Amino acid sequence: MSSAVQRLARLSLLTGLLGGAAAVAPPASLAAELTSMEALGEALYFDQDLSANRTQSCATCHNPDFGFADPRDSGTPAGKAASLGADGRSLGDRNAPTAAYARFSPAFHVRDGKAVGGQFHDGRASSLKEQAGGPPMNPVEMGMTSKAQVLGRLKEKPDYVRAFVALYGAGVLDDPERAYDAMTDSIARFEATGAFAPFDSKYDRHLRGEYKMTPEEDLGMTLFFSTQFTNCNKCHQLARMPASRDETFTNYEYHNIGVPENAALRAANGSKKGFVDHGLLANPAVAGKKDKAQDGKFKTPTLRNVAVTGPYMHNGVFRDLETVIRFYNKYNSRTDAAQINPETGRPWGKPEVAANLSLTELESGPALDSRRIKALVAFLKTLTDARYEHLLEK
Repeated sequence: MSSAVQRLARLSLLTGLLGGAAAVAPPASLAAELTSMEALGEALYFDQDLSANRTQSCATCHNPDFGFADPRDSGTPAGKAASLGADGRSLGDRNAPTAAYARFSPAFHVRDGKAVGGQFHDGRASSLKEQAGGPPMNPVEMGMTSKAQVLGRLKEKPDYVRAFVALYGAGVLDDPERAYDAMTDSIARFEATGAFAPFDSKYDRHLRGEYKMTPEEDLGMTLFFSTQFTNCNKCHQLARMPASRDETFTNYEYHNIGVPENAALRAANGSKKGFVDHGLLANPAVAGKKDKAQDGKFKTPTLRNVAVTGPYMHNGVFRDLETVIRFYNKYNSRTDAAQINPETGRPWGKPEVAANLSLTELESGPALDSRRIKALVAFLKTLTDARYEHLLEK
């Protein structure tokens, strides 16, 4: 059994120790488990005591049983579009991206006017470590008020105290800044383990000669990697060889593809009338430059596990994967039917930010008929990690 699988097998045990429900009694101490920075990060990742009212952990919104995305319904007309905060009432404005394969995103940088990498939809966290530090003190997420408060929670558990000192040095828990830095470092190290990126989907097994694609899946794969029939790979292919064994299905660049406002989500979270999510332009590394060419752009997400991590787009505006393909197809098909959102029966909503649309990428392919759209969906389903294949719609 791999170390990654062993770690995942311990999750129910860890959850029981850290305050959640567990089917088995936790050990008297986790001291024997917390012997590496990764193992400490694993415990922290599932620790609900790191939220203000002790009800939410990293795993709540990035659940390992659901593609490291958030499977919860908000109980509002917005459905699963955005995650509820630890208080059970606060609702964000963006869909929680999967944490799977996130470690492959390069550090955020802008070169020749083009932004690449980082974490979150707008890249505002340069690294996994920086990203891990955001949710605990976000008032609409885990809701902690200060690093000192987080430190207090850490010191409640003797096993944590022993592990932090052993792994990060004497005095690490005497200073809130140093303790918070160590906490985020260990969480990031856990998120960089193979548990988050197994590369064992049907697509990966196909590359290894262990799985034969169905005719529909094979057609979808041909279309996806084609430079003639679709434009998918312009943004969703990192390596230039289709047979790459470490393909993450994103080039980590930023684009405005004309996603409409999620009106149901805005109504549910109480956004002020006229509020606009400017995406990349709100990133502190970009905002100060007032570069309007970045307005409305969002990071190209990985397509790994995309079939089981909906809803889709940065604001969760589309429920179904096929709807996403049809949304892209509207740029290349001028038929009346292609201009209708199948989920609403009405025309596609206007782009929230109409400027800077990536039309070079969006309009560079021919129109797709329903057979090819469904084939693309079938191929995208093959990007599902083996442990999530049971979540696929039958």
